[in-house]
Amino acid sequence: MSAITQGMNQQYSNSTRLAARAKLHGFGHAEVPWFTWVARHVPMPEQGGSVLDVGCGPAWFWPEAMQVLPAGITLTLFDQSPGMVQEAMERCRGLAFAGLAAQTGDVAELPFADNSFDAVIAMHMLYHVADQEKALAEIRRVLKPGGTLVVTTNGIDNMRELYALTAVFGSAPHDPSADAFGLDRAQQLMRAAFGNVMLEVHPATMRVTDPETVFLALTTYPPGDTAPPDQQQAFRQAIEDAFAAGDGGIDVTKQLGVLVSRKSA
Repeated sequence: MSAITQGMNQQYSNSTRLAARAKLHGFGHAEVPWFTWVARHVPMPEQGGSVLDVGCGPAWFWPEAMQVLPAGITLTLFDQSPGMVQEAMERCRGLAFAGLAAQTGDVAELPFADNSFDAVIAMHMLYHVADQEKALAEIRRVLKPGGTLVVTTNGIDNMRELYALTAVFGSAPHDPSADAFGLDRAQQLMRAAFGNVMLEVHPATMRVTDPETVFLALTTYPPGDTAPPDQQQAFRQAIEDAFAAGDGGIDVTKQLGVLVSRKSA
């Protein structure tokens, strides 16, 4: 199991740890912002349609996405964390949805009827799932014929310059989420489940200029969050050295992608 997938209840009882990671991504730059870019990959009828957001988290995606997607969408928010679902509902209530619902549960056992949704969105969450094949089969089951699954995840090279610094914790020098469900594995499993998949990588750059943001973001999950004081200090020193070598910042590789599969009509 990848480090980022451990301690799920503690990591995702609310959005605090996610917010620390999101602050790091605030140093990224792209011509088209990430959420807007992903939303453009969600095919919806002009009059809207039904969408299931699995692993919705705090629903940061939706305020920006609804500037791109048509009004009239019926949205179902779904997450294993009650705290996340509560925050997601609060964020989405003021948006232009034709209907809004929320439920907690397991993506590998979705409590919805066959052929229920025009689209399912799974953003940066399938690397948390133990049985990814079963989860994809469940998603396919609840999609309508012709419906679309939109998945986002990271590539193995994502932020490699930063993950190299976590070697002081005994971590692998690359994105831990990509070990569990990176772009390559996602493409393989989605093609197996749907018979088709399209992959695009978001064109973006990043230069991080705040060492403390790096430290806080990369110590929000194991092993950094429980590392002993000497390792914590060694990590701080590694960050300081990298910033000194980079003239006050670190140029960081970004490798975030969207994968789209369509259920046969």
